[in-house]
Amino acid sequence: MVSAIDRMKAIGVGIPDILLPKKEIDLKKWAIVACDQYTSEEQYWQRVDSYVGESPSTLRLILPEVYLEKPNLDERIDDIRKSMNIYREKELFDVYKNSFFLIHRETNGGPGRWGLIVALDLEKYDYSKDSKSPIRATEGTILSRIPPRKLIRQDVPYELPHILVLIDDEYHLLIGPLLTIRSTLKKVYETELMEGGGRIKAYQINQDEIFEQIATAFEKLNSKCDSDNPILFAMGDGNHSLATAKSCWEDIKVTLNEEERKNHPARYALAEIMNIFDPGLVFEPIHRLLFDTDKELFLTQLATNCEEYHIERYSNIESLLKAVEERDEYQRVGYVDTEGLKLIKIEKGKASCTAGTVQLTLDELIEKDVRVDYIHGADVTLSLGSKSGNIGLFLPAIDKHDFFETIKLDGALPRKTFSMGEAHEKRFYIEVRKIV
Repeated sequence: MVSAIDRMKAIGVGIPDILLPKKEIDLKKWAIVACDQYTSEEQYWQRVDSYVGESPSTLRLILPEVYLEKPNLDERIDDIRKSMNIYREKELFDVYKNSFFLIHRETNGGPGRWGLIVALDLEKYDYSKDSKSPIRATEGTILSRIPPRKLIRQDVPYELPHILVLIDDEYHLLIGPLLTIRSTLKKVYETELMEGGGRIKAYQINQDEIFEQIATAFEKLNSKCDSDNPILFAMGDGNHSLATAKSCWEDIKVTLNEEERKNHPARYALAEIMNIFDPGLVFEPIHRLLFDTDKELFLTQLATNCEEYHIERYSNIESLLKAVEERDEYQRVGYVDTEGLKLIKIEKGKASCTAGTVQLTLDELIEKDVRVDYIHGADVTLSLGSKSGNIGLFLPAIDKHDFFETIKLDGALPRKTFSMGEAHEKRFYIEVRKIV
C-alpha cells in the first residue's frame, strides 16, 4: 500500500519540518509583511524597524524591496546572512517535524481566510509563460528580479515564505474537512499582526489519518486537471520568490546524484495553499504609479496600443472607481494627475484584458526612462498620483471564478494583474524552514 506521504509527493506536495520562534519571542514583532509591499513608502519600513528594535524579527531575515535600488544593497544582504547565522547559533527555533499548518488569517473584520502550509516540489514548477506544469505562474515573471533575490537565498540556512498558491476547489474538498476537526488540533501560535495586519493563528497537522485524508483530497483535485495541461496549483502571491527558489534548486541539483535529489530540502519551497473559492479571499486590482512623466507622453504611448480611447472627467474617487469596474465593450482605466480625476475608456486594446493593454504601454514608457511602481490601494495611488510630475492609474479587479480557465487557455497574465487583498492583508513572514 502506497503511503500518504508518497501519494502527495507524486503530485508535488511534501510534508515539511516547520520552524517557529520559541514561545518567549514576541510574535507581533517577529512577523513582517511580504517584502514586495509598500515599495514607494519607505516610511512604512522605517516605522516597522523602529517598532521591532532589537527584538528577534523576520525583518532581519528579508530585504524589503523599497531598498533594492539603494546604494548599500550589498551591506543589507550581508546583514541578512549574519542575522540568519546568529539566530541559528542562538537556537532561536522550535521544530515541528513532518507537519502541515492549518492557518486562519483575519483582516478588516471579515470572515477571515484559511490556508494550509505545505512544501511544494520545485520539479513540478515552471514559471515560463507557456508552461503546462502542475505548479504554474499566473503572471509574467520578470527575470531581472531573480538575481538580487537569489543573492539572499544562496548559501543561507533558512527560507521564509510569503508564497500563496491557489487551488480550484469549488466543493472545499481539501481545507473544508480540516475546519470541522480544528478543535482537536494543537494550536501552535496566535498573534496580532502589526500595522493593521489583523490576526493570525495556526494549528499543527501531523497525524497519519489526517495525512491520508489530505492525500485523497489532493488526488481528487488532481484528477480534475486536464492531462495535457494540468494546472493544479496557481500562484497567487510570491511568484518571484518561488522562481528564485527554483533557480537556486537548478544550481544545486547538478551537484547531486539521483538519489540525493529526491529528498534534498532545497528541492522544495514552503508555501501556503488557499482555495480560490474561500469566501474570505478577495481579488483586488494592482494600481500603477508613473513618476517624472506627463499626460501627453502617456496618452501618446497608449494610442499605439489601442484603436481609440475616450476620456471622461470625474469629481470624486468613489464614482471613478465604480466606473472602472463597469463591464462593457471598453477596457476602463482610472487616471489621476495634478489636473484631477479622469476615466479612460479604451477601444480594442492590443491585449485581451485591461491590465495587459496598460502594461504594454508602461513597458514602452519604462524604455523611455519613465519609472513605474505597482501599488496596492487606491488611497495611496490617489495621494501619490496627484503630485506634480506623477500619474496614478486605477485598474479593475479580475473575476476569480474565471481565473484557472484563463491561465489554462491564455498562459500567464500580464505582470501585476491582480492582488489577493491590499498591502496590509498580504502574507506575513512567520514560519521558517531549513534548506541546507
